[in-house]
Amino acid sequence: MGFPCNQFGAQEPGTNEEILEFATSTYDINFPMFAKIEVNGGGTCELYRILKAAQPNADGSADITWNFTKFLVNAKGEVVKRFDPKTTPEEIAAELDALA
Repeated sequence: MGFPCNQFGAQEPGTNEEILEFATSTYDINFPMFAKIEVNGGGTCELYRILKAAQPNADGSADITWNFTKFLVNAKGEVVKRFDPKTTPEEIAAELDALA
């Protein structure tokens, strides 16, 4: 699932529709794209409050440091792991297989 956020270098300033069109036409995404949210600061959406509290960064801080931070959530809704922005979906595949 994708959650656009404009808090990182103002990379997603457009509307939800513009962001979806760009992501679809440029990257051929095939996952659900949700409305733009905030992931840090006072306006952090509730989902990201939960994700960050359950799996802080390796240094113990909670803030999202850059776009494409990923969280793995199991079928019970438990936040299993946090991945840094450079981790590819292919690198997460083994983690997914382990949950099955």
